[in-house]
Amino acid sequence: MRYTVGHDRSEESMESKVRWFRSLPLSEKMDMLCYFTDLALELNPKLAYRKHAEQTQRNIRIISAS
Repeated sequence: MRYTVGHDRSEESMESKVRWFRSLPLSEKMDMLCYFTDLALELNPKLAYRKHAEQTQRNIRIISAS
């Protein structure tokens, strides 16, 4: 089953977005990863020169265990 992204606010839950993303073929998921990486580097070019990841102080949201 292929999920779609709608334009109704009721369809914008995090769970519906996760279902949509999971429905993508691997090639499209990789395209999205490249797109988001390019976007992050465009907004902050110094990201490419960071040597080590840093621990975040923010909360991490787990959608559901599957």
